[in-house]
Amino acid sequence: MAAMEYRHFGSTTLEVSAIGFGTWPISGARYGTSDDADAIQAIQAALDAGITCFDTAPSYGAGHAEELLGQALGARRHDAVIVSKGGLIWDEDSYVHGRDSGRARLTAIIDDSLQRLRTDYLDLYLIHWPDLATPLAETMGTLEDLVRAGKTRYIGVSNFSGAQVREAAATLTDVPLAANQLGFNLFDRRWQHDAFATCAELGIGVMAYGPLAHGLLTGTFTRDMAWSETDWRAAGTIFGQPLLAPDNFARNLDVVEQLQTFAAARAMSMPHLALAWVLAHSPVTVALVGARTEREMIEGTEAAQFHLTATDLDAIAEIMRGAAGMTDILPK
Repeated sequence: MAAMEYRHFGSTTLEVSAIGFGTWPISGARYGTSDDADAIQAIQAALDAGITCFDTAPSYGAGHAEELLGQALGARRHDAVIVSKGGLIWDEDSYVHGRDSGRARLTAIIDDSLQRLRTDYLDLYLIHWPDLATPLAETMGTLEDLVRAGKTRYIGVSNFSGAQVREAAATLTDVPLAANQLGFNLFDRRWQHDAFATCAELGIGVMAYGPLAHGLLTGTFTRDMAWSETDWRAAGTIFGQPLLAPDNFARNLDVVEQLQTFAAARAMSMPHLALAWVLAHSPVTVALVGARTEREMIEGTEAAQFHLTATDLDAIAEIMRGAAGMTDILPK
């Protein structure tokens, strides 16, 4: 197995593997089925492969993903950089009903996360989505206090626009923002156009979630693909983009087949290509792979050895001209 690449979050000293482990798919809720034993094995194999970054959230399976991660890491917790999030309101079925990034809410739920994760500190704590009803100064001040209390080493945000990142950074006193977690893949460049330049300017690293377009770029989707009623992709959209709507889905599968041919000519798999493409864009620090099994994790890990040239990127851009359902409207 190829050696893992490691990068720093922006201008901070927090270093992580370029490939990270995203735990939403192993939560067992709203993302298809997952076997807990397989998930634990995948996490432990990820550690063995050099992956240090593990991203989770209490809303993933109403805490189940955090519990699995804490169990899987066990005595190896110090080999991992644990990232979790706060600021959402969810039910026991993991349906999100609102946002609350107020001081009382964040202070309470981080303690619950720490207990499930079997640790007394996080490495990075993020605001999951912007909460427009709570003053940003209150939210950011709470995050700074959590650093001072030793409950997290670094802080960041997720799904924040460039303007929101700039405003958040301006409210901080002595704790910098380390990361902005954003959706980014070949079928979704909305956040790149909106926030990447600001993050780079402010020395903030980007955590790219959904680099495989939530399954579309795995090369495993078929034309008769069907999702369970509880799977969030059943509506035909991926974070507001109708990429899976019937007419668009057929065209996008054609695009994926062309990408697979391009990848195969370079001894790459489809996931290798998709991940290498994400990692080729600054200021991306880490691409998060939502692996359910050891096999999926290993394939994701291998992507760190591939590097695309400018000519490769131009050819990929030409293939992507055939995609359907891509929009300029950011998810809310």
